[in-house]
Parts: sequence; structure tokens; C-alpha cells
Amino acid sequence: MPPPYTITPGILKLVESIGISLGEINGRYLTKPIPQLRKENRIRTIQASLAIEGNSLSLEQITAILSGKRVIGPQREIVEVRNAIATYDQLDSFDPYSGKSFLFAHGILMKELVDDAGKFRRKSVGIMHGSEVAHIAPPASNVKALMQDVLDYTKNAPDSMLIKSCVFHYEMEFIHPFMDGNGRMGRLWQTLLLSKHHPVFSSLPFETIIRDTQQDYYNALASSDKLGQSTPFITYMLGVINASLGGLARSSTPVLKESDRVQYFLSLKSAPHIESRAGFSRKDYMHVFKTLSTATASRDLNAAVKCGVLKREGEGNQARYGEG
Repeated sequence: MPPPYTITPGILKLVESIGISLGEINGRYLTKPIPQLRKENRIRTIQASLAIEGNSLSLEQITAILSGKRVIGPQREIVEVRNAIATYDQLDSFDPYSGKSFLFAHGILMKELVDDAGKFRRKSVGIMHGSEVAHIAPPASNVKALMQDVLDYTKNAPDSMLIKSCVFHYEMEFIHPFMDGNGRMGRLWQTLLLSKHHPVFSSLPFETIIRDTQQDYYNALASSDKLGQSTPFITYMLGVINASLGGLARSSTPVLKESDRVQYFLSLKSAPHIESRAGFSRKDYMHVFKTLSTATASRDLNAAVKCGVLKREGEGNQARYGEG
């Protein structure tokens, strides 16, 4: 039986708006942002997700840790950052529908922070807001089965992944499968689910909006608890995703520069002409970058060959290219 929720007109409108933003992003070749932007957004994601949990380290400090530099700060917070970096670095390797992969990711994220990292909780828990109990999680004996149910739903239900990822996030928070790290795991796993739907989500820092609207985040969780279905949380999270995507689509981030086009092209590993042992042609390259002239495409490819990014066999129209 799927988790309960209602598809409202507001939810449909948000899904439509997200689709429009994704179309704009596709048109500007931002599906996989250039490496520097991906790095900056990943740092923002980590800083915001940990800040929601009380981590005080700044973007500059997290950047320094990522670069291997020594940072002065609370040791636990430094460990949290290092763990988050290690976890997000492995994002593409996690299976979004596997309970084993889910636990493995928690083990990396919470290493040296809790004794039971990578293991479901064995105790009952209640979520406190101030001095009041806001939520009593299901018994520990039910956690494994409940998590498998929601993973199966996410894999098999016919609904949009935009909606299913929000449902997973809420249901995971409701189940509260770990003694610690539930919030950051919910945000991480929603990012993973969405990134399988569209690659731009792997580096979209929507956590920054959650951090800035943190009380609305908790209110949406509480409203869904009270209603007995995740509809309020779906609405909130789709609004967050829509705002974050819209910001990217409207940003001053340029269409790929000359030096970035070949790297972008090579990142599209699912394209048959790239996977072919025969390599790809200039025509294949221009099929992706439809607005390029033949001369510009040739300059891109020749420059990439010269610097060793590509290797070439043949000349002129018969030339075939592969990774150097």
C-alpha cells in the first residue's frame, strides 16, 4: 500500500513550473554545470544541510577542508564536514532503492559521530520541539520493514519522481530510522533520487533554501504528521525545488564557454555515439551543440586534441574522436 498523499492543484502547478525550469536549463546546457559551479554548489549544499543540524562552520571553512587545509573549529563539526564531503563524493555510486546502500551511506555520513553509524536504531525515539514531544516514531522493531516499504514504493510507483522523492523524504523523517543523522540523510537521499531523474539535481543546493526557511520545513513536517499524509510536505519541498531551479535558470551562469563544451559533451556518457568503440565524429558533436558552425566545432575538437583531452584518427570529415 503506497504512503498516503493527495495530488492537489498547487502540487500540479509546481510540477509544471519545475518542468519549465528544467527545459530552460537543458536549453542552456546546464544539465551538468561546469566543474567550478558544481564544486561551489556542492559546498553550499554541505554547509546548508549541516547548518540545519547546528553546524557552525562557514563556506570558507568548508572550502578549506575540501582543499585539505587545516581549519580551526569544533572537532565534531569538522568531522561532520569531512563525512559529508566523503558521502556526497560517492553520491553516484549509491543505489537509491537499496536498503543496504542506504545504510552504507549513513555509515559514511555519521562515521565517528555515533556508535551505530550505518545501523538502524534499536530504541524508541521521540522528536522534541522545545520542551514538548512533537512526534513519536514507530517502534524500532518495525523500522527495517517500514524503510523497505518506502524504498519499494519509490522504485515501483508510477508517480513522478519529483513527488516520490518528497514522499520518501517525509516518510523517512516520520520513520526516523536512525538515532542521529535522519535530517541530513533525508536531504541526501532526496538529492540522490532526483539526480537519477535529472543530472542537474546532483549539484543543486536546494538545502540552502531549506536552511533559510527552516521553520517552514519543520511546520510542513508537523502539518503532515497531523494530517496523516505527506501532502503539506510535498507542497513545501516542491516549492523549495522550484525556487532553487528557477534561481539557476535565471542566473547569470553563461551558456558553456568554448573550453567547457568538450568536457560537457564527454560527460554525456549515455549517448550511443560516445560509448561506441569507433568514437564520435564532428557531426555527432554538432548534434549536441546544434547552434555551432562547422568551423567552431572543428576548432573545439582540434584544441581538445592539441591539449590531450581527445585523440583523433583520420582527417577532415572522416575524423573520429575519443577520450585522450
